[in-house]
Amino acid sequence: MVIASHTLDRVLVLEMVRVTEAAAVAASKLIGRGNEKAADHAAVEAMREALNQLEFDGTVVIGEGERDEAPMLFIGEKVGRAQGTGPKIDIALDPLEGTTITAKAGPNALAVLAIADEGGLLNAPDVYMDKLAIGPGYPEGTIDLNRSASDNIRSVAKAKGVDPSEIIVCVLDRPRHEKLIAELRALGCGIQLIPDGDVAGVIAVTNPDTTIDIYMGSGGAPEGVLAAAALRCVGGQFQGRLLFRNDDERGRAAKWGVEDLDRIYHLHDLAKGDVIFAATGVTDGSLLEGVKRRKSCLTTESVVMRASTGTVRWVKGEHRGEPGSHRD
Repeated sequence: MVIASHTLDRVLVLEMVRVTEAAAVAASKLIGRGNEKAADHAAVEAMREALNQLEFDGTVVIGEGERDEAPMLFIGEKVGRAQGTGPKIDIALDPLEGTTITAKAGPNALAVLAIADEGGLLNAPDVYMDKLAIGPGYPEGTIDLNRSASDNIRSVAKAKGVDPSEIIVCVLDRPRHEKLIAELRALGCGIQLIPDGDVAGVIAVTNPDTTIDIYMGSGGAPEGVLAAAALRCVGGQFQGRLLFRNDDERGRAAKWGVEDLDRIYHLHDLAKGDVIFAATGVTDGSLLEGVKRRKSCLTTESVVMRASTGTVRWVKGEHRGEPGSHRD
């Protein structure tokens, strides 16, 4: 049982939706324009402005990168207008998960964030993470990063009561996953390859309508924390192990306090205590509809979840002014 946080007051649940709505709407103006950086910048600026309207003392623990790489929403940046006086909040965010998707008008681009009490979210270095995720309803220990991909598929299939060939796996479409994909094909699995957006890919395992049973493969460690925050709210299992390509990345991990480079992180290692997760669709996807610009308004679709209650709210918004531009 997750105890509700007094710091994460209920009002913050809908406030988080307002923040992701603002970022999604700003990014939506660049859909299909072929400019990844412009779309990301628009989302970052809008999310930062919306966060700075809130009455808390927030710290970005998962952001756009380190300060010298990211002028806004960098790791360690303080946000909120109650610095030193308001409740202390850790924030993990990706103002535009799927910059390439947005630039090319592809599916599943999202504006995403998660909040927790101070110390509740892992300060993950900006390196790759090997990830394994399934949705709720499976016995604990069904998946294990120490096993082969084939053994994990067989384990999930056994728990589900089906043949391994009936399991659907979500994998990022990257050259580094060629061996993994070949191994899965040999089992006869269905594979849904996604071009980008592995937060949406992980969350997809929690939604039966997607038909995805398991997420496998490597992606960004910061996105792993965001995905884990969502799973904490709705149930499921997640394991992640940081991957280091060089000494610079190992040094970066040491800077953030990572001592055991081979550690396997579980759900509660990445996001503990009470957690709120919110996402708004930028482009249409399996999880959420994208921003739609209509004659008299624009519409958004969001999801917001809370770990202490297990509540999932789907929020459809009609905006006749720009979200985040005032206290709507």
